[in-house]
Amino acid sequence: MNLQMFHKFNTKTKTKIVFVFFIFLFQINLTVFSQEHTYTVVLDAGHGGHDPGKVGYKGHKEKDIALKITLAVGKKLEENKHIKVIYTRKTDVFVDLFKRGKIANKADADLFVSIHCNAHTSQASGAETWVLGLHANKKNFAVAKAENKVILLEDNHEENYKGFDPNSPESVIGLTLMQEEYLDQSLQLASIIQDKFTHTLKRVNRGVKQAGFIVLHQTYMPSVLIETGFITNKSEGKYLGSAKGQQAFAQTIAQGVQKYLKQIDVNTIESVSNNDTYETINDNIIFKVQIASGSKRLETKSYNFKGLKGVERIKVGLNYKYYYGKTSSYNTVKKQQEKAKQKGFTTAFIVAFENGKKISVKKALKTPD
Repeated sequence: MNLQMFHKFNTKTKTKIVFVFFIFLFQINLTVFSQEHTYTVVLDAGHGGHDPGKVGYKGHKEKDIALKITLAVGKKLEENKHIKVIYTRKTDVFVDLFKRGKIANKADADLFVSIHCNAHTSQASGAETWVLGLHANKKNFAVAKAENKVILLEDNHEENYKGFDPNSPESVIGLTLMQEEYLDQSLQLASIIQDKFTHTLKRVNRGVKQAGFIVLHQTYMPSVLIETGFITNKSEGKYLGSAKGQQAFAQTIAQGVQKYLKQIDVNTIESVSNNDTYETINDNIIFKVQIASGSKRLETKSYNFKGLKGVERIKVGLNYKYYYGKTSSYNTVKKQQEKAKQKGFTTAFIVAFENGKKISVKKALKTPD
């Protein structure tokens, strides 16, 4: 369309054309970001070296299976040029739990994924995915205790973990407080991976669970611990010990991670350039800034949120989400997000709601019909 043709339209039509053109530019910018941004994923193969982990069917060792799956996951993720993969170990060596977390923190990683195998005296089977949280029952504590006891094999563990006792429920409760901020994202990733285990791999679904894993506590980003299956189960142990089974699990985990990262692209402020301006014209759309999520019910007083006033608490399942700001203006919510980050909520992200139902930010910014 040339300028002469444009001037022939009436004012209302011109406004629509300009608006559509702006949205077109916005979507181009969104695509450019998605192509340019690089995510860092830290993959952690459980156990290693003098710590074999669990030993199962035909002598299969957890440390070996976990490493093979982890390396295969990394290889698949590295096919995506926008994902940088870092490993806590690539060979059969022992790595202290606190060092695994330090590797992720030093890299300022976007995700931490720890891969393990399960075991039981019975023929139990199935996959499960864990996030850090208060152990809801004795069974969950027992699982965390089994994984945490590896710190007793480490030198100076009392100093490194400040007296943490893997046999003490009270010690485990204290672990969860620092990771509360990332719980929502961790649960999102865990749910995606677990869903793929169930529907893609057709594994017995043991669900997404929470417990006090110290390896997750050491990280400052969304983190999950995967129990791929039971190496003590004759059928599952054989599958996990095979190249076919290891590749299948690796493919599924890699797909889950990539799906999560795509969702993050859609739902975070970083998916839009700071130079963009946009005012929603749909009064049914509301933007908020999610600043925290966790199992702890906090009073929405400013002293609990580093001075932020007007924080809203919403209960979702067994957990609580905390939102700052409430506006129909995308420009305003961008400023509110920046303020939240300046206050210390560095992972704060924008969410959108239409008639009270959560939708993606990308959908919220589309031209209304």
